[in-house]
Amino acid sequence: MNPDRDSIAEAVKRVIVAESGPGLHPSALTEDEPLGGELLRISSMRLLGILTRLEDELDTGLPDDLFAGRSYDTVRDLVDLAVEGAEGSPAR
Repeated sequence: MNPDRDSIAEAVKRVIVAESGPGLHPSALTEDEPLGGELLRISSMRLLGILTRLEDELDTGLPDDLFAGRSYDTVRDLVDLAVEGAEGSPAR
C-alpha cells in the first residue's frame, strides 16, 4: 500500500529539513517554498542527497528519468516527484 500525498509531503519536508541543517522545523515549510531561496538554500549536490534520502525514507524508487526535462524549484516539485515514485513502485 502506498502512502497518501499528505504523508509523502510530511516525509519530504522532514528530509529537506534534515539536509538543510538545524534551526528549521518541517511545519515551517509550505509546498511553495523555493528550494534555492533564502530559507532553504539547497544546492544541486544537496538536492542529490535529498533525493537519495527520499528513496530510503519512503522505501521506494524514484523515476529513472527524474532529471529529463524537469526542474525542481519548490518543495511541491519534490513532493510531486515522491508521489510519482510511490505510485509507480511496488512496496519493497
